Amino acid sequence: MPRISLETATGSENFAYTIATPTDTSTTNIVQGLPTVLFLHPVYVSSSIFHRGSRYEFREFTSQPCWVSAVYVDPRLRRFNLVAMDLRGHGWTTVKVEDTYGSEVAARDVLKLMEALQISTCHLVGVSMGASAALEIAIAAPEKVLSLFLVSPPPMKEPVESLEGRQEIANYLKEAGQHETVDHAAMGDALMGGLQFAYSNHNIETPLIKSLCTIGVAAAERNWIGENAALMHTVTVKYYLNQPQRTSSESLSAFARIRCPVSLVHGSEDIVYPPSCAEELLALLHAANIDATLHTLEGAPHFGNITHQNETHTLLYDFILANSSAADIPPAPTSVQSPFEAELGLHDYPADDSDSDTSVL
Repeated sequence: MPRISLETATGSENFAYTIATPTDTSTTNIVQGLPTVLFLHPVYVSSSIFHRGSRYEFREFTSQPCWVSAVYVDPRLRRFNLVAMDLRGHGWTTVKVEDTYGSEVAARDVLKLMEALQISTCHLVGVSMGASAALEIAIAAPEKVLSLFLVSPPPMKEPVESLEGRQEIANYLKEAGQHETVDHAAMGDALMGGLQFAYSNHNIETPLIKSLCTIGVAAAERNWIGENAALMHTVTVKYYLNQPQRTSSESLSAFARIRCPVSLVHGSEDIVYPPSCAEELLALLHAANIDATLHTLEGAPHFGNITHQNETHTLLYDFILANSSAADIPPAPTSVQSPFEAELGLHDYPADDSDSDTSVL
């Protein structure tokens, strides 16, 4: 995965990112004049959540082959520039994280990336934590955002129950690193807590979810164990405490800066944020005269884009197409590959190109 040096509030930092275009699986430059879609991942995972179908060995948790499917091999979405970055403390981005880290800092990081990659405007797609960063980008730099597609966006104030759950997961992760070798029992407890957050009572034995867990566990051992426990706590707990503390009137004033249409997607079985959170956000956006809609995924948990992939994927493609100039978009490529194969090599998991299912997010 390529890295890029960005001048940020904490100095010169290296961020991991990836770009795919209609003609290039992995490149360091977008195609100018082509619509760009920038993906921001949720907490606990990385840009690999947008990876295509590939095969993994699931280590201690299963001996079965696992698969991940996502936007990068959907020929329809590969009509655009697709860009993703690993946020601070996640994936392959290893940069300083201050105690004040939150969505506003994450937004400034993304804007720095856009500047460095010469992305003048883009469509932002954010899932959970990534959605909060995307919203702050649209407030801070409205001229740069063509549309917002927000899956399970955090509310204006994090619910107490959510914070308690995040703290419990952080405690298990900290415990996992307090020994000479990783305590896999504590890591397993943290994993199960994260799975409950993300998928509620949905089946977590699917190949897709198992594969996401494999990548997440490897990244947690790399980024959050031992001396990095404080960093882990900041990016998984304090991030939500450090959200902008706006009153309703202040939120209304901030949202009035947004110039693009907004699509909110929320799962009816999301145990992290109840439906009322999405409804409150929608009401505030409407009060600010924003063209905003709310799509409820019936039966979907917090990571509804994973469990309800086909529905989410179709909503995303139609939304981006509706807010792009058709004259600027080339036909769908006949053959596409994933830019994340290098990451598979770093994890020593053999890729398997036999998966041809490209219909899901």
